[in-house]
Amino acid sequence: MGETEVISATRKWVEEVVVGYNLCPFAKRELVRNRVRFVVSEATTEDELLQALHSELQRLEDEPEIETTLLIHPDVLQDFGPYNEFLDAADGLLAYLDMEGVYQIASFHPDYQFEGTEPDAAENYTNRSPFPMLHLLREASLEAAIESYPDVDGIPQRNIELMNELSPDKMRNILRSCLGEPNGKV
Repeated sequence: MGETEVISATRKWVEEVVVGYNLCPFAKRELVRNRVRFVVSEATTEDELLQALHSELQRLEDEPEIETTLLIHPDVLQDFGPYNEFLDAADGLLAYLDMEGVYQIASFHPDYQFEGTEPDAAENYTNRSPFPMLHLLREASLEAAIESYPDVDGIPQRNIELMNELSPDKMRNILRSCLGEPNGKV
């Protein structure tokens, strides 16, 4: 899949899943305002991905009109275990750059699995995406959005209940349709 197709599939996922099911009540506003940067990294190693992450953090510093970035990396960290371990290196980069408290990194992966859940548990679909990606968020904007939202603590439970209601099979098919796979078939 080329860069255009990867971005298209990811944008469709954001529109139909994240915004469409209101998994993140703060996402629609920035998407509509065209302040979400979708970028595909050509990284094939973890070191290259760290370099791409550094570049995107610097871009956020230099371009305040970009609210948030989805750094999509389809060619590295396809397995969830190593991806999950890489998040420590990503947070370490934030610390090294003295950007802790300025930016936050949220994680999305096709095989995302919360600790203590079964691989096919419905709640894992709150963080499952078409491709592995790192979501770079501005802390100040996130804090402002949280302050103005009436029940931010209820979001995770509401999302879990929604995923259970929709079912893992339906969510798997939705993810497959974002990738352009007809009728959710591999």
